[in-house]
Amino acid sequence: MPAKTTSRKASSVVKKAASKAAAKTTAKKAVSSTSPRKAAATKQDGPKLLSGGNPQIPKGHGDEPVQAYIAAMPGWKRDAWRRLDALIEKTVPDVRKAVKWNSPLYGAPGDEGWFLGVHCFTRYIKVSFFRGASLKPVPPGESKMAHVRYLDIHEDDAVDEVQFATWIRQASKLPGEKM
Repeated sequence: MPAKTTSRKASSVVKKAASKAAAKTTAKKAVSSTSPRKAAATKQDGPKLLSGGNPQIPKGHGDEPVQAYIAAMPGWKRDAWRRLDALIEKTVPDVRKAVKWNSPLYGAPGDEGWFLGVHCFTRYIKVSFFRGASLKPVPPGESKMAHVRYLDIHEDDAVDEVQFATWIRQASKLPGEKM
């Protein structure tokens, strides 16, 4: 009789261990399926952010896709570009807007080209003046393309809005870049 009792006890211990292991596996699956990373991957509340935090916005013309891009910009970049977008509109009435290649573009009315583009990077916003080498003074960021100049805006930068508006005014009067 003692052998049967030991055997039952052993069997009971094995069942309890198996039950605990199954419970742990179930708990792990529950935790991993509700982890923030997994939840973010399955729940898409807005545009996907590409590497560097650049919003993935469908190609489109007009103010609506540009405003969607701005709304999707992460953190401080959203407010910074919202201010500069308003400054562009004030400086160039009837400015044409579009989003192509996940970047807002700005063009002068009546011109088929673009004078300015914007792109989000991890730590800054890159403003591309497509004919920037012709602007006075020339924007500070050099490019591999002789006629393009950049302005990189970092979180703690104070943008000289008077100078920015001057560049916008000048750039909008130059022939736009066809894209």
